[in-house]
This record gives sequence, structure tokens and C-alpha cells, in this order.
Amino acid sequence: MLSNMASSLILHKRLSTTVAKAKALRKYVEPLLTKAKSDTTHSRRTVFAYLQNKESVKELFDEVSVKIANRPGGYTRILKTGYRLGDNAEMCVIELVDYNEDMLTTTGTAAAGAKKTRRRGGKKKAEDTATEAKATEATETPAAESNDTKEETKDAQ
Repeated sequence: MLSNMASSLILHKRLSTTVAKAKALRKYVEPLLTKAKSDTTHSRRTVFAYLQNKESVKELFDEVSVKIANRPGGYTRILKTGYRLGDNAEMCVIELVDYNEDMLTTTGTAAAGAKKTRRRGGKKKAEDTATEAKATEATETPAAESNDTKEETKDAQ
């Protein structure tokens, strides 16, 4: 069963199944994807011993391995989709990460934006923020007045 599911995942890049089967498939297929990074006769024969499907081995070594060449691991993604009507089994979609174009474009734009830091600290007290706000107002008002006077002197000349 895992061999057939792995072949289908490699050929179609996405597979709908139960969560338990998807987790088992992830453990089965990720070492094969890692082995596909080195395109040698030995690695091809090893992968073929697991998959037993020439088309999926060819697809894996020709197309998939090129896309995952720089990725250090985590080649698959499991997205939960809800529960099956017949037996209420938890369903999901397992897919190859580099082939989901929608998620690649959204994460690419988010990564291109400003870098956000996640800090774990207490928030400032209200009185500290109030004193900071008063200090910034005090420093801004003389600068604004001096700019107005400079503009008036320029207009007068």
C-alpha cells in the first residue's frame, strides 16, 4: 500500500488520504526523496526496490530531485481537510512542498516583506508609555516651531 501511495504522490504531487496513512507515507517517502538527490545507479536501484514503478522512479530522479536539491529535509506537507462522511475518519492532503505554487507565492511575498521578530517579554506599563509620549511631544514641538519661523523668514526675504 505504501509503495503504491508513494508512486502516486511522486507522479501526481498531491494525494488525498487519511491522516494516519499520510503520516506513515511521510516516513516511507522522505528517505526516498533524500536518496534521489544523488543520481547514481545504486540509488536508482534502491528506490526502485521500494517503489516497483519505472515511471515514478524516472519522474523522481528527473524532475522532483531538481526541485528539492537545495532543501535540507521536510519534502512533504500534510494539510488536514476535515472528516470523511462514511466513517468520520480524519482526512488530509499530503503534497510535495515545492510543487504547491499557491503557497510558494504567498510565502515568497511574506518573506520579502519586513522581517518580524518574535520577542517574549512583558509589555511596558501604561505610565512608562505616557511619560515617553510626553517626552516625544516636548521634543517635537520646538522643532516644528523653529521650522515655521524659518519658512516665514524665507517668505519675508
